[in-house]
Amino acid sequence: MTESNRINSIDIMRGLTLVLMLFVNDLHMPGVPAWLGHRAADFDGMGLADWVFPGFLFMVGMAIPFAIGNRIKKGENSSSLSKHILIRTISLLIIGVLMANSRNVNGEFTGLSKSLWSLIMYTGVFLVWNNYNLTEKNRLLIYGLRIAGILMIIPMVYIFRSGETEIHSFSFRSWGILGTIGWGYLVAAFVYLGFRDSILKTSVALVFFLILNVLSKLHLLDFLNAVKPVFGIIINGNAPFIVLSGMLITLILKKFAKEDVRKTVLIIFSLGIVSLIAGFIFRNWFIISKIQSTPSWGLICNGISMILFALFYWIIDIKKHINWGLFLKPAGANSLTVYLVPDMFYYIIWQFGLPLLFDKNSELPLVVIAGSLVWALVMGAGLPVLLEKLHFRLKL
Repeated sequence: MTESNRINSIDIMRGLTLVLMLFVNDLHMPGVPAWLGHRAADFDGMGLADWVFPGFLFMVGMAIPFAIGNRIKKGENSSSLSKHILIRTISLLIIGVLMANSRNVNGEFTGLSKSLWSLIMYTGVFLVWNNYNLTEKNRLLIYGLRIAGILMIIPMVYIFRSGETEIHSFSFRSWGILGTIGWGYLVAAFVYLGFRDSILKTSVALVFFLILNVLSKLHLLDFLNAVKPVFGIIINGNAPFIVLSGMLITLILKKFAKEDVRKTVLIIFSLGIVSLIAGFIFRNWFIISKIQSTPSWGLICNGISMILFALFYWIIDIKKHINWGLFLKPAGANSLTVYLVPDMFYYIIWQFGLPLLFDKNSELPLVVIAGSLVWALVMGAGLPVLLEKLHFRLKL
C-alpha cells in the first residue's frame, strides 16, 4: 500500500486490534472480568479477547488487495508474486511454530531457562527477518547477520525439551497465532492473484471456506485427518473465511467508494449486520466458540469487524477526523514487529527478575486491568514510534 492510496482507517483499526491483542494477552490474572478474556472451549459466547484476533485476521485480508495490487502495478508477474506469497507464508509458519514452542520450554530438561531460550530464539528471528537497508557496501554484513540468526535458532530447536513427566522434543503440532495468519494469508493471497478485483469470484471463495468450516464442525471432513496436522487450518476453513471477508470489503471499497462513498459505507455496514444475524442463526447448530473456531463465532466476529470498519472509514477517511487515532497508526503499519517485541521485554523482565510487572501481584482487578492497559499502550503505541526512529522493522 503506497502513501498515495493508503486508507488511514485500515492502519488505525489494525493498530487498534494489535493494541487490544497486547492488552488481553497480558490479562492472565484471576479476578479479571470474564467478558475481557477468552471464554472456555465449550462455553457458548465470547469475550473481548475472542474478537481481537479474528479482528486482526480481518484486517490482514483488507490489506492484501493493496499490497499485491501495488506489486502488479509495478510489473511483477504471477511467478514472482507466487514466490513472494510463499516466502511470506513460510516465514510466518516458521516464526509461529517457534513462538508456540517457546511457551512450553522446560528449563530443567532443555538446559536453559524458558526466558533465556526464548530470548536467544527471538534474537535469531529478528536477525534473520529484519528489514535491512541492503547496499553493495553492507551486503556481506547483512548476510552475516542473517546467518548468525539462523545459527542461533537451530541449536534452540535441537536442545528444546518440554513436558513434566514425559519429555517431548520440538513440536510442529501447533502453528501458533502467526502460523494461523500465514495459512489464512496464503489462501486469500492466491485467491486475489487468481481473481484479482472480482467481487463475485471472491465471494464464491469466501462461501466455499464457510462451507468447509461447517463441514469440518459436523465432522464430515474427518477423512482428511491424516493431513490435518499440516493443512488443518485450511481444511477447517475458519481463518481463510475471515481473511477473505476482510479482502472482500476492500474490493467493495475499490469498486464503489469513488462513485458513492455514502453508499459504500452503507453496504459495508449492512453486510456487518447480515453477518451478525447469520452468526446468531448458525448458533442453532454451533455454539459461539473461538477455541472451537465455529462458523457462528466467525460470522459474528466478521460482523463486528465490518461494522467497526465502516464507522472508522466514515470518521477517519471521509470526515477526516484522524488526529484521535494517529497514535495507533504506527502499530498498524509495523504490526509484526510490534507484536513480537513485547515478548522480548517479557522474557528480559523474567530472566533478570526486574520488578516491572508489580501490578500482577495485586488482588484488585482494576489494578491488574490498568497495568495491562498501560503495558498495551506503551508497547503498542509508544514502542512503534521508537522502532520507526531506529529503522527497526521486520519484513517477510
